[in-house]
Amino acid sequence: MPRFYPVLPDADWIARIVPQGARLVQLRFKGAAHEVPAQIRAAQATCRAHHATLVVNDHWQEALEAGADFIHLGQEDLDTADLPALTRAGIRLGLSTHDRAELTRAQALNPAYIALGPVYATLLKKMKWQPQGLEKLTRWKSRLGSTPLVAIGGLTPERLPGVFTAGADSAAVVTDLITAPDPEARARLWVSVCGF
Repeated sequence: MPRFYPVLPDADWIARIVPQGARLVQLRFKGAAHEVPAQIRAAQATCRAHHATLVVNDHWQEALEAGADFIHLGQEDLDTADLPALTRAGIRLGLSTHDRAELTRAQALNPAYIALGPVYATLLKKMKWQPQGLEKLTRWKSRLGSTPLVAIGGLTPERLPGVFTAGADSAAVVTDLITAPDPEARARLWVSVCGF
């Protein structure tokens, strides 16, 4: 699994960041519902052109219709998603977790990866969860075994060594990219420090 995992707000952002070397990217589109299919199609086109993998956040029905092969779901989305339909379509799942019960639930679904966050305080999204910390990453990894663990929340290049040493396989990056004065250059830095 690629160690650099940008999580981006729309297809235009994906078109900016993927060419910088990202091999795995998430479309976390929060705009108007009628725009979702076009956003997914545009993001898919960029990812195909650059041999990157697209993960669609939340919009599982539209992702299924668009032929997406990877979806990320939060715990609330698990309550409403048609998991048997996603399984029949061969769609891989990434799942968010915050506590032990959520981790147990996620593991039962045999996901492609499990995310834990926020590892550090994050400014972009109001979270009901306190920062989870590096020690919890280590505990999660010990329970996950071979399932990849994605760290998310407040990550910066300077924090990466600690995150990977704690057991994360991949770093999901949001705020550090989209608030950078030069996001493309910042993405290249991330690719460089992550190794791939």
